[in-house]
Parts: sequence; C-alpha cells; structure tokens
Amino acid sequence: MRENRLRTLWKSGGAAVNGWLAIPNGFSAETMAHQGWDSLTIDLQHGVVDYQSMIPMLQAISTTDTVPVVRVPWLDPSALMKALDAGAYGVICPMISTPDEAARLVAYTHYAPRGTRSFGPVRALLYGGVDYPQHANDTIVTFAMIETAQALDNLDAIMSVEGLDAVYIGPSDLSLALGCRPVFDDVDPPAQQAIDHILERAKAHGLVAGIHNGTAEGALARIAKGFQFVTVSSDARLMAAGSQQLLSKMRATPAAPGSSSY
Repeated sequence: MRENRLRTLWKSGGAAVNGWLAIPNGFSAETMAHQGWDSLTIDLQHGVVDYQSMIPMLQAISTTDTVPVVRVPWLDPSALMKALDAGAYGVICPMISTPDEAARLVAYTHYAPRGTRSFGPVRALLYGGVDYPQHANDTIVTFAMIETAQALDNLDAIMSVEGLDAVYIGPSDLSLALGCRPVFDDVDPPAQQAIDHILERAKAHGLVAGIHNGTAEGALARIAKGFQFVTVSSDARLMAAGSQQLLSKMRATPAAPGSSSY
C-alpha cells in the first residue's frame, strides 16, 4: 500500500505544512499540489466543494506526493466513508465534543474488527494499491477537531479513545466558544490558554496536534511549540492575496502616456 507520508513525517519528529482547498476545481487543486505542500485538505464543511467536484481534485493531487486529506461536513458515517473510499488518506471531522463522538469517528473510519467502516474502497484501491484493505486501518489518519467548550471539558476522555491519531484545532470556533474574537493567529488570552492546554494534553496522550493558521509566521511559531500539522492559507486566499499584491503595485504606478493595458 502507498505510504502515508504524514505518518512518516510525524514519526521522524517533523511537522507537516498543510494547504487548504476551497475552490471546487481539479486544475487549481493540481496547481496547488505541484507547489510542494506536504498535504492538502479539501474542505467539504465550509468550502464550496461537493462530493462530485472532490473526486477530480483528489485525482489531481494524486499526480504528486502530496497527501490528500478531506474535512468532512460533520460526524456522518456516509460522508466519512465516501471520502475514504474516494482515496482520502486523512479525514478531519469538525465539532468532536465528547468521547462517544470520538469513538464513533474512529469506528466510521476503520474496518472491522476495529471499526464499522463498510467495505467499498472504489477509488482508494487505485490510489492506495491492491492491498489497501489489509493496511488501511494503520495507514489512514483520523483527526478530531477540538473547537468547543464541551470538548475542553472532555479533552482527556476524547484523547483516550483508541484509534484516534490526531486532534485539529479550529481557533475561530474555539475562540467563539470561549467568548473571544474569531481569529486564527493573534487569539485572545483565554483562547491561547486553551490552545496551549490542548497541545500539552495531545503530547501527553501521544497524539499529533494540528491547527489552522492565518500566516506563515504564526504557523512557524506553533511548530516551534510542538504542533506537527499546520494549515497555512487556502487556494482562494492565496489567489486573492496575489491579486491584491499585484494590483496594489499597478495602481500605485501611473501608466506611461500612450501605453496599452493589454
């Protein structure tokens, strides 16, 4: 079975730099994948991507060594299983707040006897290899998003669920849950304390900790703290930022007389 390079990177003590895909297009996903991201996450929760557009995006990522990850809309067995059957090598599930929800997440993403995932790896066999069924349970990465006050109360119980590989912090939702501003990097003190606590408990439980970031500087600072999966920007944000950078220079420089804008 094709290796999951996230697991290989984490085992060596490294941190994965993850990109985010919100544009439902195979070519944009292919372009992002060829830039050298360790992994790319297709966002089915808040992006404008649906299942049918996700497939060509996964196919495009497959032209590189970038690891394909999918954030599903919710703790729904059909969404999780179809994302894995389509070839996702990691799944991020939002709003995991109780150990029961974490246990169901693990069950939905693992074949029996370790879980209840239904067998039908239609495209996963093409991506992972013919021996996918024998190794999927130990290859796929399962992330539980920690982003509610209830999750903080149940943190150790959630992280004690066998088969959970990693936790992923959504700073904006976590901040809102704690009465703070919904930001990625410069979070308010209560949210920062919660983030530090989640990271500390993840290390204690032997889980990888991941987090969403707004800037490269913020992501690097969090890697230095011990985060091993950091998301930096998205295809849509990078396209907007690149356009703004170019246009700010163009608008600031008057065109020469008689010059063409073509």
